[in-house]
Amino acid sequence: MSKTISFKGQLAMGTQDIINLKTNNGKTGYKVTKFQIISSTPGTTGSVEFVAKIFDKDQSAAISPVVNFTDSNLIACAFYQDRANASSNTETIIFDNREFNQNIFVTIDDAEGATIPCNYYIELETMPLTDLETTKLTLQSIRQVLSR
Repeated sequence: MSKTISFKGQLAMGTQDIINLKTNNGKTGYKVTKFQIISSTPGTTGSVEFVAKIFDKDQSAAISPVVNFTDSNLIACAFYQDRANASSNTETIIFDNREFNQNIFVTIDDAEGATIPCNYYIELETMPLTDLETTKLTLQSIRQVLSR
């Protein structure tokens, strides 16, 4: 039986949060079902172009607004644009329909160089994993680490 869990937080530009999902036996799987971001001061600050990403590996040494869909560690990406003088903002969200059973890492940066914080909201669907699925996800995780 699956259920939905959610996480929210606020990050300064160029920083990362760790969402602790790791379990002792790895038998709980997760899938991103929602990923949203919004400025801490929507509509009132100059110009922002936030790029938030979710990875399955630590990104603390490589946080940037550059998006690369060939990066096998990238799970989701969100883009949020807000202009103080504009009548609307834009948001684009893309995520992989992929299962994982380890911690995830959320990064935020701004393509325009803004320094105000950004809020994020993530919903994950949980699912029980069989021994075979647990082994598969663990081996995929190991292979990604070794390929670096």
